[in-house]
Amino acid sequence: MANSPQAKKRARQNEARFAVNKARRSRIRTFLRTVEEAIESGDQDNAATALRAAQPELMRGVTKGVYHKKTAARKMSRLSSRVKALA
Repeated sequence: MANSPQAKKRARQNEARFAVNKARRSRIRTFLRTVEEAIESGDQDNAATALRAAQPELMRGVTKGVYHKKTAARKMSRLSSRVKALA
């Protein structure tokens, strides 16, 4: 349990930051799921559109510290190669 005022404030800040990061992670996963569903359906145009919409969200997660830069690059690379394979 936090005893000092500084530790109490840090605990409050951590809770707030956790909620923000959780919402951001959930939003990114939703975008990635739409790409996955478009790939599963076999529609390349729809998948490419979903991928273009997902990329800025994923990169925004990197700048906000939710994902590591290389993790986001790996996800985008794998998704884009799967979209290209639909052609």
